[in-house]
Amino acid sequence: MIARVLEDTITKRLFKGKAIIIMGPRQVGKTTLIENLVKNREDVRWLYADEQDVQALFANPSSTQLKKEFGNAKLIIIDEAQRIKDIGIKLKLITDQVKEVQLLVTGSSAFEIANEINEPLTGRKWEYKLFPLSFEEMVNHHGLLTEKRLLTRRLIYGYYPDVVLANGNEKEVLNQLSDSYLYKDLLSWNQIKKSDKLVRLLQALAYQLGNQVSYNELSNLVGLDNETIESYIQLLEQAYIIFRLGTYRRNLRTELKRTRKIYFYDNGIRNALIANFQQADLRQDMGALWENFMVAERMKHNGYHQNWVNRYFWRTTAQQEVDYLEEGNGQLSAYEFKWNTHTKGRITKAFTNAYPQAHTQIITPENFEEFVM
Repeated sequence: MIARVLEDTITKRLFKGKAIIIMGPRQVGKTTLIENLVKNREDVRWLYADEQDVQALFANPSSTQLKKEFGNAKLIIIDEAQRIKDIGIKLKLITDQVKEVQLLVTGSSAFEIANEINEPLTGRKWEYKLFPLSFEEMVNHHGLLTEKRLLTRRLIYGYYPDVVLANGNEKEVLNQLSDSYLYKDLLSWNQIKKSDKLVRLLQALAYQLGNQVSYNELSNLVGLDNETIESYIQLLEQAYIIFRLGTYRRNLRTELKRTRKIYFYDNGIRNALIANFQQADLRQDMGALWENFMVAERMKHNGYHQNWVNRYFWRTTAQQEVDYLEEGNGQLSAYEFKWNTHTKGRITKAFTNAYPQAHTQIITPENFEEFVM
């Protein structure tokens, strides 16, 4: 079920002289993806960066040392590479001096690895992101009709692979994910000193799903200053728990200039944070869950299919709003997400008057497939 489109893309990049970096949350299947890529090959060397002897190997390596370690292997896999100090410099050494091998590298902590690899590996890497399972993947796995029948379940429990396979134990699996793997990298990071307030911040963000987020308001709720709130949110984003959308502003003086919405990569993690697994017909937040699900699924689709777009929401000082905008290839598209198909949705005239050339669409459970596939 791991993203086949991404697997095919990476396969075409093998042995082209660049390292391949696969980033994404823990427990979404990065290792499984690589296992699929290298199955039936015997020239593979796996290095698990969580192991101390692997960290020691990369403590002060030379190209001669590494060539001896790699032996006859042509595919070198470094799993959870953020555990290796100065990993970017080490990857550059291999790419430049051990040219006969292909590097495949995984990482789950952008705040520990992204800055370290970007500068040393400029022009020397392909970087891809793996997400929790997607609606599109599951349709390919067992068909559109079956997956649509499971829609409300996905909105509540999400798409982490272990959750999808939990067979009635979704709550237990999600609680384990949110209590351990979710915080494993964050709480080992030296900038995080108040873990209880980190949890309170995540819970506050979960309750504000689909709404504009005010750092001042979060500061009052959590008991941290604005600067620390912004820093923690950046770290949460780099740990692939949440992501931000900024505002679109071009034509109107009344368009909001500096605000943001924050979404979760996975609905199930969001619901675990607030311990709310009520079924759809009992919930008051289905509109927000639907919006989060659509924005996250669209992000997966665009990422896997290499659709390069800028993403926004739109709002004015008069509270007129459009849920989600995309801008790419000279085209602006505006979307409203409506869970309740019995209420008539429309794009506000304030937007269509300001941007008459924009494509507009209302996305509901009756027509969403084309938006995420």
